[in-house]
Amino acid sequence: MKLGLQLGYWGAQPPTNHRELVAAAEAHGFDSMFTAEAWGSDAYTPLAWWGSETERIRLGTSVIQMSARTPTACAMAALTLDHLSGGRHIVGLGVSGPQVVEGWYGQPFPKPLARTREYIDIMRRVWAREAPVTSEGPHYRLPLTGDGTTGLGKALKPIVHPLRSDIPVFLGAEGPKNIALAAEIADGWLPLFYTPRLADQYNEWLDEGFARPGARNTRETFEICATAHIVVTDDREAVYAAVKPMLALYLGGMGSEDTNFHAEVYRRMGYADIVDEVTALFRSGRKDEAAQIIPDAAVDDSAIIGDEAHVREQIRVWEAAGVTTMLVSPGSAAEIERLAALVR
Repeated sequence: MKLGLQLGYWGAQPPTNHRELVAAAEAHGFDSMFTAEAWGSDAYTPLAWWGSETERIRLGTSVIQMSARTPTACAMAALTLDHLSGGRHIVGLGVSGPQVVEGWYGQPFPKPLARTREYIDIMRRVWAREAPVTSEGPHYRLPLTGDGTTGLGKALKPIVHPLRSDIPVFLGAEGPKNIALAAEIADGWLPLFYTPRLADQYNEWLDEGFARPGARNTRETFEICATAHIVVTDDREAVYAAVKPMLALYLGGMGSEDTNFHAEVYRRMGYADIVDEVTALFRSGRKDEAAQIIPDAAVDDSAIIGDEAHVREQIRVWEAAGVTTMLVSPGSAAEIERLAALVR
């Protein structure tokens, strides 16, 4: 089992301790660090900023939103950071949701699976640098022609020769079809709310992707980097109380009332009634009540909270379920050191 540091995205203000956390992760043997984005801070700037202070750790995005960048712009950022880091970059992609894609980026959301396939194919053409990059679309046509264009578009190759012609791509995926797509065309899966309890179900979806003609990886070469909220404590109730408001936001406040992919994950876990109640309370402004009705079991499904013996045992359970890296968000260098010791 490997550990990754999940720095996430910024809140109202930039975090003040990320330099300390990154240095500790590098010093204590963490395999990777990841940044994210929503509709505030971007993922690439902090990743390059803090990544410049590391020498060994892999630098990933978990995740960047496809609609924020054209596939060629994303490929440019990736090949640049891959050069600067000496070949340590991982591109973690996600489609986000219609509220963000259409509301923030002004891009259409439909056909996310087809868009993902086309997007990654274009990025790999850029990195391969075998010929000027073209794409017949329909989502990302290169060169762009037709009404509203000059007709002067030209197929191009990147000026910079990529350090690696095939940079790893991981997919943030929550639904069955998207998870199967990750196994087929990507090098890893970035689940947000992973529960070992449903490992057999995940494996069915992954195996569907691995079995498709031309699949890039097998189970042995595919990475599963699961976000895991790990807290070593003797006061589990206090940690549950701190975690539940965040979980209520994801279950009841993300997306729209009838299109919330995070909520669907918990429905598949068996919490449909709880999701409905949390959503109704959260959207009526009763956010504290929404958090309070979430059962401890719903937190435990995708988190590890308890004393050292419990944490060690559960890490073994996650590893046996197929997780190769646990992405954790410790709050201090001391917590990083403690987690590293537990995994060792």
